[in-house]
Amino acid sequence: MKLLTNIITLAVLIMLGIMSQSTAAKGALSEEGFAEYVVNLKTEAIANGFSEALVNKSFAKVTFHKRAVKADRSQPENIETLDTYLPKRVPKWKVDKARALYKEHQVLLNQIGEQYQVQPRFIVALWGLETNFGQYTGGYNVISALATLAYEGRRETFFKKQLMAALTILAEGHISNDNMKGSWAGAMGQNQFMPTSFLSYAVDGDGDGKKDIWQNQADVFASMANYLRKVGWDDEFTWGRQVKLPENFDYNLAIPKNTGNRQNWLKAWAKTEKTLAQWQALGVRRSDGTNLPSVDIKAALVLPDDKNGRVYLAYDNYKSLMHWNLSYYFVSSVGHLSDHIKFPPIK
Repeated sequence: MKLLTNIITLAVLIMLGIMSQSTAAKGALSEEGFAEYVVNLKTEAIANGFSEALVNKSFAKVTFHKRAVKADRSQPENIETLDTYLPKRVPKWKVDKARALYKEHQVLLNQIGEQYQVQPRFIVALWGLETNFGQYTGGYNVISALATLAYEGRRETFFKKQLMAALTILAEGHISNDNMKGSWAGAMGQNQFMPTSFLSYAVDGDGDGKKDIWQNQADVFASMANYLRKVGWDDEFTWGRQVKLPENFDYNLAIPKNTGNRQNWLKAWAKTEKTLAQWQALGVRRSDGTNLPSVDIKAALVLPDDKNGRVYLAYDNYKSLMHWNLSYYFVSSVGHLSDHIKFPPIK
């Protein structure tokens, strides 16, 4: 009987795979096409084991978000440099606010930092850069946003996976559908977790039985810390430091600016990392020209811009931040804000 059930389920999923070559893939997007696509999504969700009641309730108010499609298709090209980007992403008012909120939540942050072995200043920095300390979390219904982007078709497999993960979150009772708000891309809550990241890293920080990254500060902070810890964070070290290179430096020793994806980036890291003593011998110095720290730790050389831009020696924690967001600019922003939160700032 179980074998027959599995065969029927497989047949349904194959049929839905064929049907999912939606109107979006065949031609222009439309409200009618979206409505048809949602019917197929609901059938597929039920075939995946979600109850009909949950699926109907979750999709009851689903709408097609043209703005989400427009935003996904018109991501801005990178025309910044770190010298222009950092002052906008880490302005003085944000540093001041970060320090004030660090003090306000210090007891909770210290407790979570000790539990997960992550320095609280990095939690606050991520919080500040993801959602301006919880102020801008996005107003899109997550089911609607994910269904819209799956229907759009360019990254259908990815967004359908996120949609099924979002249904799992609803089924587990962590949040109601009406309150499950996020960005146009489906990133949720004060730490902007995609649904699959929520399932992997979100935790119940205060023991109330729910993982609420939208309103519960203990859950927000603990989930951030748990994420970093699970991807290899080491609280004995910082993220990296800006450095100066000698004349005629061999730039083949640095990680290439464009590696394509996370896997290739990690391979490049493994090929180029050296001990601080080795970088010191190659003429690399702190940004003020003094010697590198005498610490037994490996680092890779990162050039977010071109050879004339800023240069960083990145420690293993840098890799953890790149797992969060594979962006030199984002990681540099988190690092610099965290350094400013620590008083006095790290030299």
